Amino acid sequence: MDLGLQGKHAIVTGGSRGIGKAIALELAREGVDVAIVARSKGPLEEAAHELAAATGRRVIPIATDVTSKEQVDNMVAQAAAQLGGLHILVNSGSPPGGSATATGPIETVVDEDLIQDFNVKYVGALRCARAIIPHLKQQGWGRIINISGTNARNAGNLSGGARNGALVHFTKTLAVQLGRHGITVNTVTPGCSDESTIYGQTPRHFQDALREWVESGWTPMRRRSTPGDIADVCALLCSDEARFVTGQGIGVDGGSSLMNPDLPLGIQMPA
Repeated sequence: MDLGLQGKHAIVTGGSRGIGKAIALELAREGVDVAIVARSKGPLEEAAHELAAATGRRVIPIATDVTSKEQVDNMVAQAAAQLGGLHILVNSGSPPGGSATATGPIETVVDEDLIQDFNVKYVGALRCARAIIPHLKQQGWGRIINISGTNARNAGNLSGGARNGALVHFTKTLAVQLGRHGITVNTVTPGCSDESTIYGQTPRHFQDALREWVESGWTPMRRRSTPGDIADVCALLCSDEARFVTGQGIGVDGGSSLMNPDLPLGIQMPA
């Protein structure tokens, strides 16, 4: 299906790896020129070169810390200047799960680390959206997609639940504010993703227990989501085929949210 995205311009945060990189790749395959954003310049430049070579589209790397309003504003201005306008923002700029000291039992949560997790994922998304909205209004057409997680609905990871739940509310609020300008805003909620292994943050015991959890049937499709699963849905939401879909949360979780949300004792879902 031709999604009608040829010639559009996008920013994808967290675009150097995992879900963000997969989304940038899928958009570029559909004819979108993309600015990919992450903190580390080296991996970002490698990803940009790889994606451009694979798709023939312009893929520009812009190293940015989304906890800095100044850096975010400069990044959006640079992306708009280099690409010739902006149409799409995908907020995927945070590692899964968050800080290990902000995700466990409440007695062990370190306040500063939880606040930092929230600053990166939720307030980072807010900063990026705030900076790009004038450009989308100028185009009279826009798409904002926020990558959340199943912790927005289920008990478990305190940090992941807080920031993911906040992103769902943020999505709905922006959808109401921006609909009149031809801009849709939606949340995509991955299930437990294979992306968690990419970051090297997930302990082996977690991986073993999670595999048993998946294989036992708590995920009806008997596998975790892949970055590509998420990217395909994001590309569709960016298209005119989804022009009347806004303020929604789309679960890409293989049906796991239909099941009992309780996990084996001691297991915290990555965000």
